[in-house]
Amino acid sequence: MGNAAGQDAKKPARPAPRSAATPDIEFLQPYGPTTRPFSPAVRVGKLLFLAGQMGTSPSAAGGVVPGGISAETKQVMENIKDVLAKVGSSMDRVVKCTVFLADMKEWEAMNEVYKTYFQAGRYPARSAFGASGLALNGRVEIECIAVLP
Repeated sequence: MGNAAGQDAKKPARPAPRSAATPDIEFLQPYGPTTRPFSPAVRVGKLLFLAGQMGTSPSAAGGVVPGGISAETKQVMENIKDVLAKVGSSMDRVVKCTVFLADMKEWEAMNEVYKTYFQAGRYPARSAFGASGLALNGRVEIECIAVLP
């Protein structure tokens, strides 16, 4: 039978915590300070996490753009593109999206617009969910994860 000292000698040693192993986290405000309780984008190392984007624009006076799911999806994607550009990334660096739809019957119409923002055959991984309601009475909200250059 082995003794406690012999058994401990067989266990791999745990590496000591290193500050280099702790990712650098940056909460980004590409449009300046906000009163909302979330960050539009958070950088963790080379990963960029975007908050869900709605189909809002300055011309929509604080609400979503008119015109239904296609117009709203286009505005959502333009908003994503704009946030990415402001923080040094682009649509071709998006690796994952999550789509929230107020009505899953609008999935196909949303897809028709969504796919035009990516190179065919290089679409990000994606999940889509039906939601019982979205902020601002929106039809679609999309959040993304991108890799910084």
